[in-house]
Amino acid sequence: METGLPYLWLTLCDPDPQTNGQFIYSGGLIRAVAKAGAELTVLGLSRKPGRSYRRSEPNIDWQFVEDRQASRWIRVASSFPLTALRTRVPEMRAALAAHLASGNWDAVVLDSINVGWALPHVLRYRRRHPRTRVVYLAQNQETTAMRMLAQAERGWRRVVRFMDAAKTDRMERRLVRVADLVTADSPDDCKALAALSPGKPVVFVPPGYDGPRIARRTIDSSLPRRAVVVGSFDWAAKRLSLEAFLTIAAPLFATKGIALQLVGRTEASHVAALRRRFPSVEIVGTVPDVRPYMAKARLALVPDTLGGFKLKSLDYVFNRLPIFALDGAVPGTPLDDRRGIRLFKSHAELARGVVDTIDDTAALNEQQETAFALAADCFDWAAIGQSLMRQIRKAPIAGSAEASEDYFTAAPAHVRRNSGLLPERCTSALKSD
Repeated sequence: METGLPYLWLTLCDPDPQTNGQFIYSGGLIRAVAKAGAELTVLGLSRKPGRSYRRSEPNIDWQFVEDRQASRWIRVASSFPLTALRTRVPEMRAALAAHLASGNWDAVVLDSINVGWALPHVLRYRRRHPRTRVVYLAQNQETTAMRMLAQAERGWRRVVRFMDAAKTDRMERRLVRVADLVTADSPDDCKALAALSPGKPVVFVPPGYDGPRIARRTIDSSLPRRAVVVGSFDWAAKRLSLEAFLTIAAPLFATKGIALQLVGRTEASHVAALRRRFPSVEIVGTVPDVRPYMAKARLALVPDTLGGFKLKSLDYVFNRLPIFALDGAVPGTPLDDRRGIRLFKSHAELARGVVDTIDDTAALNEQQETAFALAADCFDWAAIGQSLMRQIRKAPIAGSAEASEDYFTAAPAHVRRNSGLLPERCTSALKSD
């Protein structure tokens, strides 16, 4: 294990408490790389209104600055996309300048497009320190998501959204093109991002899982005929997918006597709007613990139309809740259709699949047991942190197209063989295009 390597890690904000997938992924990677031996200085926005603060833990110096957003119209007029401007506040810019002026960084990590505005500053630093590696950790196909949001708008909002999608496209392409190492959290995103810079591999870095694991569970007729959707619903793109599904599923489930629950964080105004629009659906909202709701459902739903790794899928698997999802909505797991998961081509087919299967408890039990067995030895944060750190150390500097293909070599052989998470699966697919 290498030790003492100083990394400057730029992220959206304090990942604690980890209330959504981005916070879980960022916080997990930061701590995993620190445990692998790197010494991290992490810079992001404060989640405490009006406050900047610092804290420390082994190998991590957390620094969070006050979040003071410019007006929306100033942000719209900027050459940067809105998602990147989220962190481009005066305090963040000043802190970055100070760290780049005083530090001697082995790597600078841009954790998502939210900090993409910092790339020019980091590249200027790299010209003075040519051994520093620039790392871009993608957490989504950002341009695809922005275009989806634009298509859902009307009038001047649609124009503004498409303009922002164009800005996002330019930034995403530049990040992929100039970073020494690019990673993504699903094989599908690896392939899509690699297409932005032909010849450059994009490394698959899945999340880990350190939550509870249910040793045994039996689904039987004593459980309510209930399906559940668990997650945070703050992101507009996710809301569009959810509402499109509810439009189809809510009336069907109501006529078939199937209960549907939505459990997770979202704005109070969004909860109220969903309750008015879909009165037959139980909109629970934020709860301190989602596990009791999963324990009282027969199956879980992932109706997202966008890909990207869904961390809630790991909660479902390890809490032994069968997953019914749109095809492509749960990439990066060792599950395949009818082998630990059920996948459907459309929201209508997904809803009908629930109706057809919710009383087949034998099939539901077989599915959850298969999923648990397939995933049991995967998603180890320690192995992921060691492998990511090794990839950073091996990355060719200054945008060379040389590839590193041994991600997860630190994992036990049975993980590499059984998990379906081998990055070479992603890398080989990219090379075949």
